[in-house]
Amino acid sequence: MKRTAASLAAGVLLALGAATVPALPAHAAGESAAFKALYTEEWQWRMAQRLEDEEDDVNGIRPDLPRIDAATQQARLAYWQRVLARLDAIPVAALEPAQRIDYAVYRAQIAALIENQRFREYEKPLNSDSAFWSNIAGEADKSFRSEAEYAAYVRQLNDMPRYFAEATANMRAGLQRGFTPPRVTLLGRDKSVAAVAEEKTLEKLAFYRPFKDMPAAIPAARQAELRAAALKALRESVVPAHQRLLAFLRTEYLPGAAEALAAERLPDGKAYYQSKISEYTTTSLSAEQIHQTGLAEMAKIRAEMLEVIKQVGFQGGLPEFLQFLRTDPRFYARTPEELLMRAAYVAKRFDAKVGDYFGYLPRSRFAIIPVAPDIAPYYTSGRGGPGVYMVNTYNLPARPLYSLPALTLHESAPGHAFQMPIALEQKGRPAFRNAYISAYGEGWALYTERLGVEMGIYETPYEIFGMLSYQAWRASRLVVDTGVHAKGWTRAQAQAYLRENTALSEHEVTTEVDRYISWPGQALSYYLGQMAVQQARKKAEAALGPKFDIRAFHDTVLNLGSVPLPVLHARIDTFIAEGGKSPYPKDE
Repeated sequence: MKRTAASLAAGVLLALGAATVPALPAHAAGESAAFKALYTEEWQWRMAQRLEDEEDDVNGIRPDLPRIDAATQQARLAYWQRVLARLDAIPVAALEPAQRIDYAVYRAQIAALIENQRFREYEKPLNSDSAFWSNIAGEADKSFRSEAEYAAYVRQLNDMPRYFAEATANMRAGLQRGFTPPRVTLLGRDKSVAAVAEEKTLEKLAFYRPFKDMPAAIPAARQAELRAAALKALRESVVPAHQRLLAFLRTEYLPGAAEALAAERLPDGKAYYQSKISEYTTTSLSAEQIHQTGLAEMAKIRAEMLEVIKQVGFQGGLPEFLQFLRTDPRFYARTPEELLMRAAYVAKRFDAKVGDYFGYLPRSRFAIIPVAPDIAPYYTSGRGGPGVYMVNTYNLPARPLYSLPALTLHESAPGHAFQMPIALEQKGRPAFRNAYISAYGEGWALYTERLGVEMGIYETPYEIFGMLSYQAWRASRLVVDTGVHAKGWTRAQAQAYLRENTALSEHEVTTEVDRYISWPGQALSYYLGQMAVQQARKKAEAALGPKFDIRAFHDTVLNLGSVPLPVLHARIDTFIAEGGKSPYPKDE
């Protein structure tokens, strides 16, 4: 019988009560071994399919691109279905306690992969925020240290025509059955393809960037050979592949893309949208339940906003205050460098407080860099991860300084550039545990924005308001995403809701709404994830009283890595049962 998200959650909550688990029977070792053998086999297969990023013999710079043709995709669906059948035959209660968390994470992961294949998500490999061709371009930003890596990258460049042809065939199949992002959200997205297809000076292409400054350990003659090979690959493979893709986008795909906005208008749309809700929220909530939650949370945040307006003595209501914030030059950087420096200042303010709120700190640090200019016009305001915090310096009047502290906490530390490295540093976990679960990762990052109030990061009431505007921005996603995809909202209606309830600039309102329209469900993960962390903390504080240690709580949440929200709740129940102790030895 197929398990629903709700039944799985109930099973997880029961199975994860590690503090009261009796000794396992002898046959449990066999079940644990069977589970380990299954996920090890599947992960090795997944790596062979080039479906995950992991360092290999050439440091993660691979000599080819994945196969993505329809036959390969259908074979993957059949494979994962067999994996799920084997997985469901393993009794969760017979597993070792730590493995029960692995099981819950892994089963949710396999179920989401199956749903994506079943709905043929590969026929829609783009949205307003990103696309397969821009993801490929990111390979040039990896670290190149050896001759083998450069040679592998040249072979990868030469594989681009095959990869683009398979992606185009998939997109054409999606186009024929009406499975595309809405046309309005794709306008102008062909410009990044044109930037490659129409470039006459090959050395200016991002793909050539690794060859401009090569390691001195590679002999000069060999460097010259590799540069020549790269230019040949750009001229004969990369540029022609982009030219063919550009022609397809402009003559077939963009003119024929769907006009309707709602995911529920796509083939088998209601089931498709519910699958996206399950994937991105790790819950079985309905669209209507999420919509009503969003409305209730927005009312609470709006009341907090009005208190700040009163505090600063502004004469006028929320609409007038939002207009004031959007137009007063004091709230905007004059140069990209100023924006980057202010982001760095906020990041260092966090460093002064970190020891009071976290016991375990990641070993890695992060750089603060601008978003690449070719994608910046359509990119979000910032994005962070292991080793990097990207700040969008395009269109400075759209990047208010009063929102920068909240953005920085979310994307750098203690958000994504802090949380992700901590997860990666945990020892002894299966490799699949490093996969990103949006409800957890985005929920944690949004939680840190609120945490900034306790930490004293916000220096003015305007920065507090910026944080509240960001809270409203994420809560409004619950309303807008479900409004568009399940309730028939128009693009203008969605834009108006953001414009009236947040301090986002007009540029951000437009790009964000298009992102939600073209990427169903993803926007729901943030606020529902934050609510889960807040509820877990509130429960722990009430249960532990004076024994509650914020450092131990945060360490416990981050030690988990990305997990479905029911697993987070179950782990905090164990945290409470164990008296609120940190998951790390005292000497860490």
